[in-house]
Amino acid sequence: MKANGRLPLRIVSLAPSATSILCAIGAKRSLVGVTKWCADVAPVGRLPRLGDCWHMKSVDEILQLKPTLVIGSVPYKQETVAKLLEQRLNFLAMNPQTLADIEADIRLLGGIVHRAGAAERVVGKMRGAFSKIEKRTRQHKQPVRVYCEAWPNPRISSPPWVAELVDICGGRLVVPAGEKLTEAQVAAADPEVIILAWAATGSKAAPTQAYNVAAWKDVAAIQNRQVHVVRDELLNTPGPPLVKGVRELWRVLHTPKSEQPDR
Repeated sequence: MKANGRLPLRIVSLAPSATSILCAIGAKRSLVGVTKWCADVAPVGRLPRLGDCWHMKSVDEILQLKPTLVIGSVPYKQETVAKLLEQRLNFLAMNPQTLADIEADIRLLGGIVHRAGAAERVVGKMRGAFSKIEKRTRQHKQPVRVYCEAWPNPRISSPPWVAELVDICGGRLVVPAGEKLTEAQVAAADPEVIILAWAATGSKAAPTQAYNVAAWKDVAAIQNRQVHVVRDELLNTPGPPLVKGVRELWRVLHTPKSEQPDR
C-alpha cells in the first residue's frame, strides 16, 4: 500500500482482533504475517503464521518479514514483548475494554492504513447488528442472570465488552467482568445460564467440568442443565467477529429449553 508517497505498510499482526479489523476494512494487503489463531477470524490465506504475544520461538521470524509495524494485544507475556522492544520495531499494543474502545481501535487502525472511511463503515455495521439484536430483547422484560467464563483455572470471567453484549441480548452478567473469581463467588451470584468461552480453545470448553463443581451443585444453571459453550473467538476477539458472537449469545439465552440439545 502506498499513499501520498509513503513507503508501503508492512504489518505483522500478533493479535487476531487486529487481523480481523484490517481484513474487514480492506487492508489485508498491508499484512505480511499473522498468528496461527488469525485464520479463525479472518481470511488470511497463505500469509506466514508466526507466534503471538505469549509464545514466540524467535523474533527473527518477524524481523525477516521487515515489518513497518508490529501489532500485539494486552495481556501479553512480558518476556515475549521485551524481545520485540529490543529491536528497532514500531510496536502497537491494543488493550480495549469496552465496545467503545473497540470502535476506537477500528478507527485507529483505519487511520494507520489510510482506510478511515472503511473503518467508519465497519463501526456502523457492528452498531447496526447490535441494535437489531437489542430491539429483539425488548419483549423480554426480566434479564437473564449470566456467568460467562473466559478461563477455568484460575477462573476468569469474560471481558467487559462481553458483559455489554450480554446486556444487548437481554441478560445481565452477575459477576465482575474480566476478573479472577472463586467458585464461591459464582455460586453466590446464582447464574441462570453459564457460558464457557475459554480463550484459545475454539469450542473445546467442557461443560462437564462446570457440572462437576461441588460448590455449584445448587446453582440454577447447573440444576437446569444450562451450561453452554460458545466458540471463544466469537466473544474473545474484540472486533468484527463480535457480530457473530452477539447472535450466538442471543441464541443461547433465548432458545427454549425444549429445543436445546441434551446437556
